[in-house]
Amino acid sequence: MSKRVCLLGASLLLAAPLLGGCGLLGEPDLVIYNAQHEELMTEIVPLFEEETGLDVELRNGKDLELANQLVAEGADSPADVFLTENSPAMTIVDNAGLFAPVSEEAIAPIPDEYVPSSGSWTGILARSTVAMYNTEALTEADLPESILDFAEPEWEGRVGFSPTGADFQAIVSAVLAAEGEEATAEWLAGLKTNGVILDNNLVVMQSVNAGDVDAGIAYHYYWYRDQKESGENSDSTALHFFGDQDPGAFVSISGAGVLASSEHQENAQRFVEFLTSTEGQQAMADSYALEYPLNPEATLDPEVKPFDELEPPEIDPFTLNGPQVTELMTEAGLL
Repeated sequence: MSKRVCLLGASLLLAAPLLGGCGLLGEPDLVIYNAQHEELMTEIVPLFEEETGLDVELRNGKDLELANQLVAEGADSPADVFLTENSPAMTIVDNAGLFAPVSEEAIAPIPDEYVPSSGSWTGILARSTVAMYNTEALTEADLPESILDFAEPEWEGRVGFSPTGADFQAIVSAVLAAEGEEATAEWLAGLKTNGVILDNNLVVMQSVNAGDVDAGIAYHYYWYRDQKESGENSDSTALHFFGDQDPGAFVSISGAGVLASSEHQENAQRFVEFLTSTEGQQAMADSYALEYPLNPEATLDPEVKPFDELEPPEIDPFTLNGPQVTELMTEAGLL
């Protein structure tokens, strides 16, 4: 039911309680703080609204921005559900004790390794870390065995990355979890010295494609999406997937959680259950996003490297530490 209909119905005070898809006085039935791609959720939310008759309001922002806002708002937050692109922001909210446990129905379709040990939220989508490389400058055999090697002097001026984005910061959180603080600090210092800092992952891909840098660190879907659309920003590049559980094979998890302060617990749980259901997962897999669905019953475009062929490190998403990453990156001069 559209917001316009809800507002009209709510103006009739006696009729408002009878309108199942409208909150009292025009209030939405569900408020979602959304740090996932806005375009993706703008496509998915109407499917849920159509199925349930509920009215959903999306408030869009960035991972850490919305996580910190939720912590600041505490029990007074208007949010019912929090969605992220990467899991460290979920951990910030979880550590503040702001989540209610997600329902068993929501968790059941998702493999255990993509549900944090806290059980307070669930993974909904995944993206694989990759190295993009310029095919005129390198062959895949020229790529290092580990993402950590990109910090070495031999890569000076040759590898691009975007340290200010939540994507790269999630990758750093995986290095921290897998290698420890000292090794992570050393890696970041090497990247500061030898790497090329760029504005975002799209610019990373464009720079690799143009030959401005030989390689770049990003997530898989930027390349596959560009290839599907036109190849304009990627035709002179290819992807290298790290293996053997290297930190460079890190699979970052997009999360969904229900706020304990929500006054619409049932609706909030229904939304997360929809996201993890085969229907919701397949809708996201069929979208422009080209991120990996986590429900094994959903399938992604066969041109994307199969999810079961990835070799990520075993990292509990609950352990990924966003604030410590920010501190280490600041000390390295990257933020």
